[in-house]
Amino acid sequence: MLMDRFARRFTYLRLSVTENCNFRCDYCLPDGPDCSSRQAELTVPEIRRLVTAFAELGTRKVRITGGEPCLRKDLLEVIKTVKAVPGIEEVAITTNGYRLQRDLPAWREAGVDAINVSVDSLDPATFHLVTGQNRLPAILEGIDQAVALGIPKVKINTVLLRGYNGGALPEFLEFIRQRPVSLRFIELMRTNDNVAYYQRHHISGQSIKDQLLSDTWNLCEKSKTAGPAQEFEHPDYQGKLGLIMPYSRDFCDDCNRLRVSSLGQLFLCLFTENHQDLRSYLQNDDVAPLKAALQSLVLEKKATHALLENTSGSTRHLAMIGG
Repeated sequence: MLMDRFARRFTYLRLSVTENCNFRCDYCLPDGPDCSSRQAELTVPEIRRLVTAFAELGTRKVRITGGEPCLRKDLLEVIKTVKAVPGIEEVAITTNGYRLQRDLPAWREAGVDAINVSVDSLDPATFHLVTGQNRLPAILEGIDQAVALGIPKVKINTVLLRGYNGGALPEFLEFIRQRPVSLRFIELMRTNDNVAYYQRHHISGQSIKDQLLSDTWNLCEKSKTAGPAQEFEHPDYQGKLGLIMPYSRDFCDDCNRLRVSSLGQLFLCLFTENHQDLRSYLQNDDVAPLKAALQSLVLEKKATHALLENTSGSTRHLAMIGG
């Protein structure tokens, strides 16, 4: 097993396959991506070797992230490759939903078990302000299509933003009343290029949690491979509502995930200062050296991030590692 000094076991790998994105979300890439990294993206054989090493060390879930994963022309091959690795029980993908309606059936056939779609507003005008795209109706139809296709886990990611969606809880609750999806509010996180934006738009999720509890929503028990969300359910709603609050006390205590960038760098934490380059271990099918390196490197993981000290590490923006 991959275990750190604090007895945390890592069963969940978040694997970025590209930093490129075709949205211009103003909290992430308002000026568009730097595509210089695309030439050095991990190849499919390198991805197979990487995931094999993680699986042999106890990883059971892989989330394919970006940037926007659908911008990789070989994404279907990536999904099939990850799904075929012995020991991997769940393959998830996070997407902005731009090509969801077109690509979803093929993703499902390739092996996707779970899908997260970023939807920062249910109002088309606000959605356009945040993302620079007018695709909201098609994206929402794609989410309904995912449910109809029988994908076991369909989730919606919404970054909490003061001035955009901070007062939209009633609309989001109505959206999940008749839909068996999980909607998660994510607190805006400070990165190295959004400090002023963070100060203007950050909202704590605690007020939403307090309201849910007062309205008799119940906290769900987490699975071993679940992400960081505190998830709530209510008998009057088919869907669930989750909160990801990285500024809350003890947020890192049950961390179970590691991240690898599209360039093959290991992120022990989303907000770490240093990244370990794994590329040299991925050049042949002998994964024993990589496994040994991972077991050693994970011991360097710190007990917690330093966001409360206004330290974001070397994370330039969330597109570089998928959040």
